Amino acid sequence: MTFTNETTVTEFILLGFTGVKHIKLILFATFSFIYIVTVTGNIVIISIVYGDIHLHTPMYFFLSNLAFLEILYTSNIIPKMLFNIVKENPTVPFTGCIVQLYFFGSFGSTECFLLGVMAYDRYLAICKPLHYSLLMTTRTCVLMSMCSWSAGFIATFGAIVLVSQLHFCGPNKIKHFFCDLQPVLKLSCRNVYTMETVSWILASTILLGSCLLTLASYMKIILTMVKMSSSKSRQKAFSTCIAHLTVVIIFYGAMISMYVCPNTIKNEEFNKISSLLYTVVTPFMNPFIYTLRNQDVKQALHMAILKTCKYK
Repeated sequence: MTFTNETTVTEFILLGFTGVKHIKLILFATFSFIYIVTVTGNIVIISIVYGDIHLHTPMYFFLSNLAFLEILYTSNIIPKMLFNIVKENPTVPFTGCIVQLYFFGSFGSTECFLLGVMAYDRYLAICKPLHYSLLMTTRTCVLMSMCSWSAGFIATFGAIVLVSQLHFCGPNKIKHFFCDLQPVLKLSCRNVYTMETVSWILASTILLGSCLLTLASYMKIILTMVKMSSSKSRQKAFSTCIAHLTVVIIFYGAMISMYVCPNTIKNEEFNKISSLLYTVVTPFMNPFIYTLRNQDVKQALHMAILKTCKYK
């Protein structure tokens, strides 16, 4: 079989929001607001954690890592999405698409690992309180953080190299608002079975592995909480975990439905909404979840505001 008459695609057209031109300004204003609040909120969390000595603990160290990751995660998606909303024919170069896909996969994988590490941290704090300070030392926290970031970027590199080697000869229209894996693979002129198998194994290993570790940690936490004699102790333990568990349920629920069970729902509009859930909504919610549900962060924020007003 020969492909001498095929032309190589050098750019893709993103069709994410081209069907809702009548509400483009509303979408642009909404996503702009969400992006500004997301970045600002996560910067505030990082500033509070590093500015308040009382928050120099493993839990808040990992929280600041997650906040920084969310800034990068949304910055990889939303600015380009905003540009495409107002542009008449939104296009992205082939190289730009591959780069966005790589960073999306890397940031998503890193978040999985960080959420698992944060769950393990809560497990040690609640289930092994006497050994917590010995096990979660500063060196251990830094190593776990570095491993999460490194593993996230290394894990997706091989798959992205395979995607970059695929041949695209047309059509070049991606029915999504960013360069996601499945919509890109659908445009390839070659058999992508091997690539789909590799990506499914990779996604299943990362998502299900980190999800099971997280759920196992919380099962241990719940069992420990049930055995607590004091209702006040149970309430305190629960309050430190509910915020993290909320993020976990939303994030993993959407990600697993998209990448581990990609063929269960073939409605493209539903897939776009599901993608918005973990690329836009979850990062937007994180600053509110971790501040409104956490007394330590709220107190530190209050003190920071008072200091700012005093200096003025």
